[in-house]
Amino acid sequence: MTTYKSIEINGQQIFYREAGKTSAPTILLLHGFPTSSHMFRNLIPQLAGEYHVIAPDLPGFGFSEAPPRNKFKYTFENIAKVIGAFTEKIGLKRFAIYVFDYGAPVGLRLALAHPDRITAIISQNGNAYEEGLSDGWNPIQKYWQEPNEANRAALKSFLAPEATRWQYTHGVADESLVAPEAYTLDSALLARPGNEEIQLDLFLDYASNVALYPKFQAYFAKHQPPFLATWGKNDPFFLPPGAEAFRRDLPKADIRFFDTGHFALETHASEIAGAIHDFWEKKVSAPSRQVA
Repeated sequence: MTTYKSIEINGQQIFYREAGKTSAPTILLLHGFPTSSHMFRNLIPQLAGEYHVIAPDLPGFGFSEAPPRNKFKYTFENIAKVIGAFTEKIGLKRFAIYVFDYGAPVGLRLALAHPDRITAIISQNGNAYEEGLSDGWNPIQKYWQEPNEANRAALKSFLAPEATRWQYTHGVADESLVAPEAYTLDSALLARPGNEEIQLDLFLDYASNVALYPKFQAYFAKHQPPFLATWGKNDPFFLPPGAEAFRRDLPKADIRFFDTGHFALETHASEIAGAIHDFWEKKVSAPSRQVA
């Protein structure tokens, strides 16, 4: 059974889903834009038999609190600090991270801060190399280079319901596999008062993640965490070369592509769960037994 909880972190309520025995290996699932832990609803039951699974909603997303911008500065660094405090408050000592989209720079900041806590990394279209960025980033990169009101306003189209639906369906062979409540819920939560400006702030601050790519890569090269990429190969934002690039710093990385789009779990949750079980047995559990 999945349970649904909230906990106060630094004065704000963070919502999270939890399943599995607390004595099992823990996997922290970190969602991306424009979604929430809801994106893991089909994966969690397939992992909970063998793992302790935790999936928080990031501040400003899903059912977590969205403090006003004058009370909380929406940067990826600040979001990572909240999630880091969340892991400590619920008592996570060592855990794997499953990172998707925005979840990647959040999770990798946790890894930089406490590399000893990270048992493995699973990246579902969670980028850390510039070659992974498609031309779809051009309007956002223009805003980084010229952070004026015109360029900010031009990005509001990314927040429209039709844009959210497109993110779910682009690159999917059979759109009937994509549950409409997924993009409908995302759109409803994006439409909350004040949330548009929060998301535009994060579009601007995404530049800080790209600036950290060399540090993320140095972390990979130094610590060599067990690594699995489960990549929707038709993603319009994060390209397959971004997945393949992990092998530069992680020669033993397990890179798997799926014939789907950005939200690969909508169509391939069972296949990705199978890949995680296989990866864990070969790359995480087996080496640990050999060391023991």
